[in-house]
Amino acid sequence: MHPTLPRSSLALLISCAASVQAGDSIELGQVLIQEQEQSELQDARQRLQQVPGASNLIDMQRVEQGRVASNQDVLAYQPGVFAQSAGNDGIKLSIRGSGINRAPGAHGSGVYTMFDGLPLTGPGGTPYELFEPLWLSRAEVLRGANGFDRGALALGGAIDYITHTGRDAAPLQLRYELGSRGYAKRQISSGQVLGDLDYYVALTDSEYDGYQRHSSGSSKGIAANVGYRFNPNLETRFYLRYRETENDLAGRLTQEQIKHDPRGANPAYLSRDDSRPQPGSTWLGNKTTFYLDDDSQLEAGLVYHDYPMDLREGPMRLKVAYTDVSGTLNYQRRHTLFGHESKTTVGWRTTKHLPNSGASQYSRVNGVFGAKTRDFTYQGSDSVLHVGNELELIPDLWLTSGLAAIYTRRESAVTYPDNGGKVSQSDWDYAPRLGLRYDINPQLQVYGNLSRSVEPPHPWSLVWSSTSNTQPIEMHNQTATTLELGARGESAIGRWDLAWYYSDVRHELLAVEIVPGQPAKEFNASPTVHQGIEAGLDSLLWERAGVGKLSLRQAYTFSDFHYRDDDSFGDNRLPGIPMHYYQAELRFDLPSGLYAGLNTQMASKVQVDYANSYPADAYAILGATLGYNSPKQDWQAWLDLRNLTNKRYAATVTPGYNDNGADIARSTPGEGFGVYTGVSYSFR
Repeated sequence: MHPTLPRSSLALLISCAASVQAGDSIELGQVLIQEQEQSELQDARQRLQQVPGASNLIDMQRVEQGRVASNQDVLAYQPGVFAQSAGNDGIKLSIRGSGINRAPGAHGSGVYTMFDGLPLTGPGGTPYELFEPLWLSRAEVLRGANGFDRGALALGGAIDYITHTGRDAAPLQLRYELGSRGYAKRQISSGQVLGDLDYYVALTDSEYDGYQRHSSGSSKGIAANVGYRFNPNLETRFYLRYRETENDLAGRLTQEQIKHDPRGANPAYLSRDDSRPQPGSTWLGNKTTFYLDDDSQLEAGLVYHDYPMDLREGPMRLKVAYTDVSGTLNYQRRHTLFGHESKTTVGWRTTKHLPNSGASQYSRVNGVFGAKTRDFTYQGSDSVLHVGNELELIPDLWLTSGLAAIYTRRESAVTYPDNGGKVSQSDWDYAPRLGLRYDINPQLQVYGNLSRSVEPPHPWSLVWSSTSNTQPIEMHNQTATTLELGARGESAIGRWDLAWYYSDVRHELLAVEIVPGQPAKEFNASPTVHQGIEAGLDSLLWERAGVGKLSLRQAYTFSDFHYRDDDSFGDNRLPGIPMHYYQAELRFDLPSGLYAGLNTQMASKVQVDYANSYPADAYAILGATLGYNSPKQDWQAWLDLRNLTNKRYAATVTPGYNDNGADIARSTPGEGFGVYTGVSYSFR
């Protein structure tokens, strides 16, 4: 049954405000908002526990108790997730080896990304311009095939970023962050419930000088949504995101440069004054939900996404226009099947480039733009129809089954010069899924699933991967068959989860930087294997009433990605991701609201090229936090210390083909020692 939808408690509070004292109103309002946030978080946790596979639930209240500069801060301490900043908004994100070698800052691949259950990822990948973490209330990560019911069929699964609404936001909130190397971030937001209508709006801007020289940047944007409940059976919500970013580019360094001058910039990038202005991305969406009866609902969504770019990197300027339109339709029903409790989901989603999607390329000499050298268009669409069912075979033993039909189309054409070629390819494919989960008791669940993933190439890779500037090439869809086994629960050691997976990947889409500083080319690889272990543990180590508590959270990811009898590279490890990646935080909380913590991040060495001829060094960095949360939760202040030992290390690697043991500039340095502080205040 869906929950009854009465007028919000916050709306009731507002209507009664004249009859209560101001101080009591503020405190009661805060309590009601906290209850709403915890209720939604608990509902999300229960939904994820019904999936027979690994997932992560990220509470932004915890994330915001420190610096929140980029999506890397959101995805920290999450098992199975590798997320590292490239020194700006762009991050290198990989889940189970998805998009393993896509250059950080480029359109991501391998993970299907949503805002509020509506598509962001399109045929051209996942752009990063709209990722402002302060707009979020939580994030849900469904690793691997576990995003099936969301229409996610990529190797890495799905991430759904959930925006604040008027039901979990303060009527007015101010937040200010500042810190090392010119970092500053400001936000003002407001959210309220007004009868059957609620709204949320946030204005955010930031700037930074960057760790490397010539890596400064800035951003500004707005997020807003308005929801309305027509009656208990019909509700709708409209969404808006708009954001502009501008980043100077410092380029990649050699390992020797990182050891001796990590703040330096690649000389070629300085001489050309490389930068990446993104003049403004717009995402408009609507989601309307019909509660047909107590056991079934229909949800319809529509999205418009426009994301132009002006890339001034290397010996060229590339002006890119992208516009997508997406539609979704999801039906859910609880019923009985063969006398057993059952839930059936039928979903459809489609995303299509609009005709204006394309790019113009111009020559560039010593930073001076010259004549047009190429015009090309990108066209593509992804359509998925998926049917899934959960059936309780015996008490607490659930069988999950599903089948998705996928239609993908990719088209790239060089329209200038006149002798340009064109590639148009379309494919039908399928993705079955079968899973079991068994609740041994309320504190222990085991699960397993077998699935298939399908990921088509980006339309622009058909052009960039060509050896000719005028003749695009064809590429195969990447597919993988994955077996996953795992368990999660709560015990004396704390809340834990553990997952193992093995993926047999065919035609993996791997990017390689053939010439340093030039755009990476993407190709289909020979058969590869992705296998790994993902483990998370949140432990309460000690607690005493009136004194405080000591807790420890840990996340460990083991990633073994390698070729399988490749003609050139044998069983070489795929470069770009560390085999061992560990994060932990030890934290002490006092009843007064004061807290202090120590944290660490450790990574093993990373291969820099496909020949495995040269690695980036392993590293371990330390950090610390000190903060205060008001008991009424109306204000907070914090101090966040990063990389206490000023360790010099490579945060990301953009691999080459075969460097023959030479130290080539392929790595982005991680941030050195930094001090950040912030304060937020909520007027209730």
